[in-house]
Amino acid sequence: MAIQLTQSAVAHLGKILEKDAGSVGLRLAMRKSGCSGFAYVAETVDSINDDDTVFDSSGITVVVDSASLTHLNGMTVDYVKDGLLSERLEFINPNALSSCGCGESIAFRETT
Repeated sequence: MAIQLTQSAVAHLGKILEKDAGSVGLRLAMRKSGCSGFAYVAETVDSINDDDTVFDSSGITVVVDSASLTHLNGMTVDYVKDGLLSERLEFINPNALSSCGCGESIAFRETT
């Protein structure tokens, strides 16, 4: 499996990475947060760690740490623009069990 970016996400993230001269790609991760348990983290990254898994999606390097990989593997990231003022990354994750009403927090099945 892998992590995929839609063409819209590739175009948007490509502009961000181009402006951040030291970045080598996009890091996607999970952190404990919110009412459902976890929240997505997306940030530019300037180095790749030994325990990272690296994906290429249409020329964008996507980096995922080993602790987050189980939850993120198979996910698609889209960039959505609603009207003039609302834009966001949207995470389409087949591993998510549920998300809260605010859309910021997700829950996952227990893994063993």
